[in-house]
Formats: sequence, structure tokens, C-alpha cells
Amino acid sequence: MTRDAHQPSILLVEDNEDDYEATLRSFRRNKVSNPLVRVRSGGEAMDLLFRRGAYAGLAVADLPCMVLLDLNMPGIDGLAVLEEVKADATLRRIPVLILTTSTDERDVDRCYALGASTYIQKPVVFEKLVEAVGRIKDYWFEVAILPGGPGRGAP
Repeated sequence: MTRDAHQPSILLVEDNEDDYEATLRSFRRNKVSNPLVRVRSGGEAMDLLFRRGAYAGLAVADLPCMVLLDLNMPGIDGLAVLEEVKADATLRRIPVLILTTSTDERDVDRCYALGASTYIQKPVVFEKLVEAVGRIKDYWFEVAILPGGPGRGAP
């Protein structure tokens, strides 16, 4: 994975193929030009973010500008990924947006306690997902300044 200096990637941690396809279509509909890099498990997310295994050659500069993280995955779940990411001095600066089906208040509280940037319930209806991705784009890429300076994550 290499990145264009103007287009840092967004990491999507999602094991469900249908949810991945819907998210990808939502990004295209909203004209988010940042590459969407998908991993299918918490373990694969940890490998990419910590630059080990198949991602050992990945430079720190090639890390994603944002992580969209599902909580409910087999093996290493999203909470464990979030906890490890926010405990690491290099990775903790990357915004982690929880994008999950869970509305359990304990999950919400735990994610924020661990340092999640926001918690979004995955909309079931595709048009609502498109709307949610549009709001993510508007805020995170047009209002907020991401780590690395102004424009670092601009689509």
C-alpha cells in the first residue's frame, strides 16, 4: 500500500462483505477520493497499524489518516483494536470512528473511555449510510484538522 501525498488512506475494519460493499458505494456516492483500505479482522488491522507481518514494510507516513472500526468481529474484536491503537504513541493520533451495529450503552461508554473519536451506529438502510458517510466527510475532511496538518486528510 502506497499513498499519494494528497490522498491518505482510510482504513475500514469490516468482516461483513455486504457492509463493506455498502460502505464503499457510500464513499463513492459522496465523492470521497481517499483510498478505502479494507481489512477483514481485528488481527489484520493490528498487523497493518503496527506494521508487522504482510505490512512490515509499510512506512509510518503510509498509515491511514482515519480508521473506521467495526466492534463485532471474530477473533480480536474492535474494542481490543481500539485499546491497542490508543495505547500506542504513534497511532493514538489517528482518529478512530466506531461504525457498528451495536447500540449497547456499555459499548458506547467503553469506546469513548478508550479514546474513540466518535461512535456511529451503522444505518440499516443504504440511503441512511450514504447520509452518514456524507456527514463523516463533511466534518472529518472539511471542518476538522487531522493529524499531520491542514489538508492531510482532505478528499
